[in-house]
Amino acid sequence: MKITWIALAALSLATAGCATFDGMSSAEKGAVVGAGIGAVGGAAMTNGSVLGTVGGAAVGGVIGNEVGKRK
Repeated sequence: MKITWIALAALSLATAGCATFDGMSSAEKGAVVGAGIGAVGGAAMTNGSVLGTVGGAAVGGVIGNEVGKRK
């Protein structure tokens, strides 16, 4: 149940960030999406651990930023 709430919160934040996508570069968009996906993945892999969620968001944001730079 805890994972569901964390995933829902991460998805809500990512969706709120999408409202401002027009003024963002590809790298910034990639970082936002990567952080959202990373947070959900980190939460799922660590059974809702806050450290796992934050760590997943950080790693996902960095990877998304790098992928976005290549577009």
